[in-house]
Amino acid sequence: MAEGSKKKLMLLGGLRYLLPVIEAAHRHGIHVITVDYLPSNIAHKYSDEYHNVSIIDKEAVLKLAQELQIDGIMSFAVDPGVVAAAYTAEKMGLPFQCSYEAACILQDKSRFRKFLADNGFNVPNARGYSEGDDALNDVDYFNWPVIVKPVDSAGSKGVTRVDDPANLPAAIAHALDCSPSRHFIIEDFLEKVGPSSDTDSFSVDGDLVFCTFNNQYFDEDAENEYTPAAYSWPSSMPQQVQGELRSELQRLMSLLNMRTGLYNIETRLCTNGKAYIMEVSPRAGGNRLIEMLKYVTGEDIVERATLAAVGESFKPIPSGIDRGKQCIVEIILHANESGIFSQLNISEELRKIVVEEDLWIKPGTKVETFTGANMAIGTLALKADPQDVSRVLNLAKKGVKVVVS
Repeated sequence: MAEGSKKKLMLLGGLRYLLPVIEAAHRHGIHVITVDYLPSNIAHKYSDEYHNVSIIDKEAVLKLAQELQIDGIMSFAVDPGVVAAAYTAEKMGLPFQCSYEAACILQDKSRFRKFLADNGFNVPNARGYSEGDDALNDVDYFNWPVIVKPVDSAGSKGVTRVDDPANLPAAIAHALDCSPSRHFIIEDFLEKVGPSSDTDSFSVDGDLVFCTFNNQYFDEDAENEYTPAAYSWPSSMPQQVQGELRSELQRLMSLLNMRTGLYNIETRLCTNGKAYIMEVSPRAGGNRLIEMLKYVTGEDIVERATLAAVGESFKPIPSGIDRGKQCIVEIILHANESGIFSQLNISEELRKIVVEEDLWIKPGTKVETFTGANMAIGTLALKADPQDVSRVLNLAKKGVKVVVS
């Protein structure tokens, strides 16, 4: 960026996941504006200015962006703001990783499943609904068990596995309660081979130059067993499967005319021998995934994404770096019972391999059970050997204790 320039970057949301973006922007002299309806959110303390506007109101976001004459907009790791960000960018001619129409497809699980099916991708048997009765009339369409989830909710909120059609009404009600648009999707439950992958990637002019895969793990003792509780890089998926998924993701990018920016991507290999693209969202993932990738690859993708958002050039990403330099295990700190947080205990054996400890709360803070990613209270990054990941995860299960009273 030229000396003395002061571009304006609007960030939708105020979660702590935005802090590395704000830091990167400030390093390059970019003026940061944060926007949401919660003035107490932590990111607003570090931005240059804050405006109280709902990030799901795309017209209100556009109006504010035009008034402030911004140069770029991101909904970094904030799923509800992606559509408004894409809409604003398109109306103002600003950089963004995709068109408004593409964002609408990617952010609606029902529309995304249909797009995948229409274009010959592997896709589970799925249908979207707004009325519970319509879904109840379709029970014979699905291969049970099924997964019921909101079409527009992230962080595993509102997701239920249903094995018996008799339990479908309760799952539908739960999904609708967690859906801003009051729409839900039902799809066949896909049995995985090994862990699924949920990590971030980056495209430049539509080319997927940084495509990562990892292992995603869950806490069977948590209230919501579908909320990710840990990750490890690199992925244990066979290289042939990773290559197939990378090729299919690139085909998806081309079909949707994607541009330059970040994506959170979920994929999995299933017992039927097929690899599936489950979700692609034009934003960074939650749980600090893109920050973990700096430890894995040694490359700062956040800085590149920040510069791209305001149309500035950035350092090219080295070829092959997305396969990683070292193995990292990330633990999502959480409580499995409600109460008052007392302390975080980490065993001495684990302490020896801690790369970073990031605790977000102080003793005396009320915590809730782990029903969704929004109930996380911090992260723990551990260095491991690839063949030692299972042992490290077992050590973490026993040696990381969130003490509540």
